[in-house]
Amino acid sequence: QVQLVESGGGLVQAGGSLRLSCIYSGHTNDRVVVAWFRQVPGKEREFVATISARGTNTIEADSVKGRFSVSRDNPNNTVYLQMNDLKHEDAAVYYCAAGSTFSDKPFYFDSWGQGTQVTVSS
Repeated sequence: QVQLVESGGGLVQAGGSLRLSCIYSGHTNDRVVVAWFRQVPGKEREFVATISARGTNTIEADSVKGRFSVSRDNPNNTVYLQMNDLKHEDAAVYYCAAGSTFSDKPFYFDSWGQGTQVTVSS
């Protein structure tokens, strides 16, 4: 089981930037795929971005492509989500998740963090 802890959320003005961090630990063996999802009350969890175990491949959702980027620092067991040009519709609780399959589907991720809130103001 992998444990994940997100940080870096907060209040930001529209057009601003935030960087989220996800520190993972546990039985990872450096083979863990990590993804970011987000959720607002009353809506399904939405895929944001995913990065392969070695960091060589990424997928970003169309809604964030060109504004968000995902990266990782494997020696420090950390995955980042850099969010630029934030819009009101980006406001959500952001979760990182770990799994063994490079995917954008929540089904393939069996370990989840507790989430970090991102709020975008006018």
